Parts: sequence; structure tokens; C-alpha cells
Amino acid sequence: MNTPDADGLLAEQLLRLTRRVHRIQKRQLELCGLAITPAQSRLLRTLAHYSSPPRMADLAERLEVVPRAVTTLVDGLEASGRVRRVPDPTNRRVIRIELTDDGRQALRELRGARRAAAEDILAPLTDDQRKVLGGLLNTLVDGVGAIEEPKDRC
Repeated sequence: MNTPDADGLLAEQLLRLTRRVHRIQKRQLELCGLAITPAQSRLLRTLAHYSSPPRMADLAERLEVVPRAVTTLVDGLEASGRVRRVPDPTNRRVIRIELTDDGRQALRELRGARRAAAEDILAPLTDDQRKVLGGLLNTLVDGVGAIEEPKDRC
């Protein structure tokens, strides 16, 4: 007797939810008129966590992308006035990336758009269901119990 692949179903549901979250966030960004991509949004949020302007290599590492991808994102954000390249005070060969006032304003607007997107996604859930989901997501994000190296499943 064949049994359904429960883990496969969960994986598919997670992927579908991820795509839905992405679509809703993108729509909220468009409604706000920010003219910013989700990837640029992520870079701005990441920049906000640094106490001093990071190097592009630091951003690439934190974002888990290749440095070239960061260059493209910074180019777009710099053209819109949201970030600027600044020389490192101790090494003139190093360029650092800092938020501008426009970038900080965009971050405030992004937070509102993200909250609206989250509310849209979570609307069908009760408060208790949201608490349970939050706990489950924390477990998945923190990787509790996932100490082993990932298994090769290909």
C-alpha cells in the first residue's frame, strides 16, 4: 500500500508559501511606490544592522550571495540615492557602503509594507494559530536539532 509523501507535501507547501510571500511583498512595495526590488529591500535591511558602513564583501557574506550580486544591488540603490559608496578611513583601496537619509526613509516605508504583507498573509489565522506558527517557524529558522550535515539526497 502506498502512503503519501508527507515530507514532500510539506516541502511543496513551504515553497508555495514562499512564492506567495514574495508576490505579496512585491505588490506591497509597488503600492507604496518605492520602486525597489525585494533584493534591494533585503540589502537595505542588512545595511541597517551594521554599526558602521560595511564593505561590499561583508554584505555579500551576510546576504550569502556572490560579491557581483551586491555590486549590482548597490549600483541600483546608489542611482536612486538610497546608499552611497564611501572610502574607508583607514585603507583608501577599500570602499564601504552607507545608508543615506533617503535610504533610511525607504527602510521606514519598507517596514510598513512588510507589516501590511504579513497581515495579508496571516489574516486567515487566529491569534493562537499565529503563536503556534511563530514557534514552529522559530524552530525551523534556528535549525534546532539540525546539528548534522545535510544528507545528500540527490
